[in-house]
Amino acid sequence: MNTMARRGEPSAFVISITPFTSDGAVDERSLRAHFRRLVASGVGVYVGGGGSGEGHALLDDEVDRLLAIAAEELVGHVPTRAMGVEPRTARQMVEFGRRVKDTGVEAMQIYSLDMGHLGIPRPQELEAYFREVLEGVEMQSVISTHFSVGYMVPIDLLCRLCDEYPTVVGVNCSIGQDFTYLVRLLDEVDPRVEVHVGGPMHALSALAMGGTGYLSSEGNLIPETVNSVVTRYAAGDYAGAADAYAKVMRVFTLLSSRVAVKALLKAVGLPGGEPRRPRMLLASEDDTRAAVATLQAIGLPELPLP
Repeated sequence: MNTMARRGEPSAFVISITPFTSDGAVDERSLRAHFRRLVASGVGVYVGGGGSGEGHALLDDEVDRLLAIAAEELVGHVPTRAMGVEPRTARQMVEFGRRVKDTGVEAMQIYSLDMGHLGIPRPQELEAYFREVLEGVEMQSVISTHFSVGYMVPIDLLCRLCDEYPTVVGVNCSIGQDFTYLVRLLDEVDPRVEVHVGGPMHALSALAMGGTGYLSSEGNLIPETVNSVVTRYAAGDYAGAADAYAKVMRVFTLLSSRVAVKALLKAVGLPGGEPRRPRMLLASEDDTRAAVATLQAIGLPELPLP
């Protein structure tokens, strides 16, 4: 029974955006400026991920360039990991790992298998997938279990993989509504393995139960506040952690319902670039002004608000 065992120093990671120019190219100038802002906050960074990282829209050579810039700007300053996107086969994930290996990035995420067309792998297929990847990737790895692929990785399988493969240093767990899964995961997986929850919704609960921390898209906008949740918690400043967490959740709600993070970065004069089509910045001027007013009301001194 491992409940309440502290899984390493509390930490938060931002799933970094990938800025693009208006004609769809990777905006390297904005990317470097954004990375430097994240470094100044002290938060860890995942690069090239799905969701806010728009990893599904990246070509292979763009991923390579993204990793090279991350090595130049992030490695040695903040924890830096490669995220990638959900693969269809083990071979795709192994190929991603081989490209990440020599970049200097400290670890890579191994996504759950997405078989496509709403296919759910059988337990034997899923275990074979993870074993093939872990035996083909020669670097530290973090296994992802994420409800978005239509299933959660069985906890007994995660336990076996963590026990048998010392290169597994963490599990990223995005649980949706099934909180009991997180409780069991923290209770049963080897306590040497970090556990970060996906998104801020369960961040404080995970920390209270011995989890390592959380992943955040909100940190692209408010990296210092996102990081202060875990640094204050680690220092025993629980009131300060709760205050920072309340601000993160208000920003989470704002981004979930009204205005995308790149639109807000642009509105407050911070580097963020454009999304890559077919994604678009669809917020109206009225919505953007209202969102900026909400940020002002929350009280976020790290943002250059008027």
